[in-house]
Amino acid sequence: MPDPRTAMDEDLTHPAAGVTEEGTERATVPGGAARPDDDPEATARGICLRLLTSAPRTRAQLEQALRKRGIPEEVSAHVLGRFSEAGLIDDEAFAGAWVDSRHTGRGLGRRALAAELRRRGVAEETVRDAVGDISAEQEEATARRLVRRKLDASRGAPDATRVRRVMGMLARKGYAAGLAYRVVREELEAEGSEFDLPDPDLGT
Repeated sequence: MPDPRTAMDEDLTHPAAGVTEEGTERATVPGGAARPDDDPEATARGICLRLLTSAPRTRAQLEQALRKRGIPEEVSAHVLGRFSEAGLIDDEAFAGAWVDSRHTGRGLGRRALAAELRRRGVAEETVRDAVGDISAEQEEATARRLVRRKLDASRGAPDATRVRRVMGMLARKGYAAGLAYRVVREELEAEGSEFDLPDPDLGT
């Protein structure tokens, strides 16, 4: 399976996504729908192969791409089923690789990671399993690294401004408010700052 870091956010609706092997382009009409006189199953296979070659995809993403290209629902289900049987579509592997890459590379917390997987059509149970691979200790350690980096970059600014910026950053990356406040407060104390950051008592 291709590395998800190569094209994480590639737009499936980009016109190039429907141009596959030689002949597939002839199987479309303006607007991207398959022509009724062409083989829809061959067209569906070509679209899926093209997309999977460029980046990992979930079954839901491929299903959406086929729908946009006018592939009949029963043909789509058959082709996607065959791809799943062959191991070319594996939402569990996709979710695990996505979580590992986005947590390590972007520092995203469990909430943000779960939201991203849901947007890509990953089943809720698979989302929980993938996100659950990140322990509370690992998530806190990542949050602490982010906070230290942000605080170091803003030295000299008023503490209230620094806190506002770092808290906003952690919220955008999907960290719970209780964890964010605790880590920021501890890192400020380690700096020797006297800024009074109240505990929201929201848990960690």
